[in-house]
Amino acid sequence: MTFLEQLEALSYVVTIIGLPFGIWVYLRDQRKERKNEEEEVYVRLSDQYSEFLELVLKNADLQLTTRNSPAAPPTPEQQERRMVLFEILVSLFERAYILVYEPEMDREEARLWGSWEDYMREWCRRADFREALPALLRGEDPDFAAYISRLASEETAAVNTARRQP
Repeated sequence: MTFLEQLEALSYVVTIIGLPFGIWVYLRDQRKERKNEEEEVYVRLSDQYSEFLELVLKNADLQLTTRNSPAAPPTPEQQERRMVLFEILVSLFERAYILVYEPEMDREEARLWGSWEDYMREWCRRADFREALPALLRGEDPDFAAYISRLASEETAAVNTARRQP
């Protein structure tokens, strides 16, 4: 075999092995990059939720961290602050829905989304949040509005069932 024939044979080997390997490395790197971007979005959203909870703590008189609505009726000023906080929360939930939720999710995506659904369900257990929800959802993404409305309905049913049980 001449030197040129050896080079030609090597070029075939590179084409047969190297090209598919290069494509595989490229696709693997693209998957890693996409996963890193998804995780970054999740971290930013989590940071925003933490900032929201700091606002809730600064407005402790609204008793938004208690499981139920406050026993005493809120003042007009408290009602306004509560609605503003609920608006911020719904905006954050909508952002999370748009950026994270997919109808078909793999295990990791479903795990990340599950924590957001838990947050939404927790807030939907509050009667004052559920009562404000129709007004808060005006102008929001229709798919998100349907999603959180369904969660609110499910949580209302769960709360009512729990009240009926001894």
